[in-house]
Amino acid sequence: MCLIYNLGILLYGWVLRLAAPFNHRAALLLQGRRRVWGDLAAFSGGDKVAWVHCASLGEFEQGRPLIEALRKQRPDHKVVLTFFSPSGYEVRKNYELADLVLYLPADTAANARRFIDKVQPSEVYFIKYEYWFHYFKALKRRNIPLYLVSAIFREEQIFFKWYGGWFRKLLPLVTRFFVQDERSASLLRSIGVAHCEVAGDTRFDRVKALVEQAREVPVIADFAKGQRVLVAGSTWPPDEAILAKWLEQAPEDVKIIVAPHEVHEAHVQELVARFKGGAARFSQLKGAVPAEVRVLVIDTIGLLSSLYRYGSVAYIGGGFGKGIHNTLEAATYGMPVIFGPHHKKFKEAMDLLEEGAAFAIAGQADFEQVMAGLWDGDAARLAAAGAAASAYVGRMTGATERVLGVSAGAQATQD
Repeated sequence: MCLIYNLGILLYGWVLRLAAPFNHRAALLLQGRRRVWGDLAAFSGGDKVAWVHCASLGEFEQGRPLIEALRKQRPDHKVVLTFFSPSGYEVRKNYELADLVLYLPADTAANARRFIDKVQPSEVYFIKYEYWFHYFKALKRRNIPLYLVSAIFREEQIFFKWYGGWFRKLLPLVTRFFVQDERSASLLRSIGVAHCEVAGDTRFDRVKALVEQAREVPVIADFAKGQRVLVAGSTWPPDEAILAKWLEQAPEDVKIIVAPHEVHEAHVQELVARFKGGAARFSQLKGAVPAEVRVLVIDTIGLLSSLYRYGSVAYIGGGFGKGIHNTLEAATYGMPVIFGPHHKKFKEAMDLLEEGAAFAIAGQADFEQVMAGLWDGDAARLAAAGAAASAYVGRMTGATERVLGVSAGAQATQD
C-alpha cells in the first residue's frame, strides 16, 4: 500500500506540471513548492520552533487563535506556517505572526526528512484535516510531538472502512488528537485510538476574540436605538429577496442592517433599489441615518463582526446557494440565527439547531413564520433562543488553551 501511496504522490506531481500552463491554481502551487527550499535556506530556527500546518484558508482561521496564543505564551518560539492550497498561502503569505510562511512540499520520504531537518520543529500542529504519511513518520522517528487540532471524524472516512487498514496506521503516529466533538472521539476509540480528547473548535476562540475587539459604530447604534433590528450578514440575492418582501408588511419599528457578501457597485445599487426607497448606503451617510430609512446597507468590508450587537435576530446568507456563511459571530452575541436550507455540512449550524438557537428556512413562508414567532409571539421564545446561543458558544470556547496546556506539559517533560 505504501508503494501505491508513493505512486499517487508522484502522479499528482506530474498532473500538476501538466496542468500548470492552463490552470492558475496549479501554477501557483507548483511555483510555490519550487521556492520552498530557497526560502528555507535563509531560515534560522533556533532552539524552539512551532510548525503549524493548514490545508487552506478555512483551516488557517481555525489555526489562527493557536498561533496568536503561541506568540503570547511562548515568545521564545519561532513559528513556521505551511499551506497545501494556494487559497490559503496566497492570502496569508505575509501573515505577520509567522516567521516563515511556505507551501508544504510534496509528501515524499526525502522531502519530509529534508524539511524537518531544516525547520527542526520542537512541536507540530496540523489543523483539522490532512494526514501525510512521510511527514508523520519522520516526526515520530525524531520523537517530535505532533498534535491534530480541531480534528473531526465521520464514519464515511477511510479510517473506519474495512479496507482502511493502511490509513489507520497513520493514527498512532499522532501524539494527541484534539477533536471537536464526542462523536469523533468515539469513532477513534472504536478503532483502538485512545490518545484523543474532546477540546472543541479553536474557531470559537477566534470569534470570541473578534467580538471582544468589536468597535462601536455610533451612527448604527443611533439607527438601531429603540427599534427591532434584524442583522443580515453575508447575504446573496435570494436572501435579499426574502428580506425585502418581508419588510413590506413588517411593523414600522422594524429595521434591517444588511451586509451583503458582494459589495461591488452594481450589486449594492441593486440591493438598495430592492427596498424601494427605504434603504441607505452606509458609505454615503453624512451624519445620522434619515428617519425614513428602514434598511441600512453596509457597503464596506470589515464591519460585520461589530454589527450583530445592534440586533436581536440574525439572518445568515448563503443558504440558498453553495452554503451558509459564518454563524458563530452572531451566536456569540447571544441572538437567534436564521439561515437557508444548505446548512447541513456545517457542524455549528446543526449544533445551533439542536440547541434551539437557530432556525432553518426553506423559503419566504418559513422565514415569515419564524420571525412572527420570535418577534410577535411570546417574548420568552426570543430570550430562550438567544440564551441557548450564548450557552453553546460558552461551552465551545477554550480549545486553544486546552491544546497549549497539553503541549506545554509535553515540552516541560522533554526539557
